[in-house]
Amino acid sequence: MTSGRIRFAPALGLLLALAGTSAHAAALEPFTADYQAKYLGMQATGSMTLASEGNNRWKYSLNIRNQLGDLSQSTVFEEHQGQLRPLSSSDRAVALMKKKNVDAIYDWKSGQATWTGDVKPERRGPVKLQAGDMDALLINLAVARDLAAGKPLSYRMVDEGRVKQMQWEVIGKEPVTIGGASKEATKVVRRTDRREMYVWLVPGMPVPARVLQRENGMDTVDLTVRSVR
Repeated sequence: MTSGRIRFAPALGLLLALAGTSAHAAALEPFTADYQAKYLGMQATGSMTLASEGNNRWKYSLNIRNQLGDLSQSTVFEEHQGQLRPLSSSDRAVALMKKKNVDAIYDWKSGQATWTGDVKPERRGPVKLQAGDMDALLINLAVARDLAAGKPLSYRMVDEGRVKQMQWEVIGKEPVTIGGASKEATKVVRRTDRREMYVWLVPGMPVPARVLQRENGMDTVDLTVRSVR
């Protein structure tokens, strides 16, 4: 998740958002997750990766591609006092004849976040940072870790010049099929006026087993994990 960033170009809207984790959360480990995907009703390929960049820095990336769109998002972050802190991020998208390129810097020394690229002047910042603030992409990691730790799924997202509170709700358990095997997943949801984001989380899996985004009652993104390595 994402939802969630996972967050996509304007045609896709917000997929996931993210926040800090407990000091007792599981240690980060690199992974690559491949997804079977649908984007605007068409088959697509998707992947999430977490890679160490050394010196307590990590890069978390999401990519989705089909004939209608090519979406690429990444966040460089660090663990600081038990929290995941974004340092920089990039958002690249070509979808439905639209292009988007946005870069962000999270400067914790000055306590400010700024944005450049295809973003409105009033959204360039600076925005004052608080401990625990995250960008949208990182919530994919935090939701899974916080659910396992029994923490509230409530987050403060700082993204593209805006600050939003993100609240996720556990709505039950459902089976999901991964590599031909059925796994029991906890299903969580985040709702806004126009969008619904459903995420299925399997114990021990560092990424969502499935992510479904709906806008105005229609499915726009559907990701189901095929493998994690």
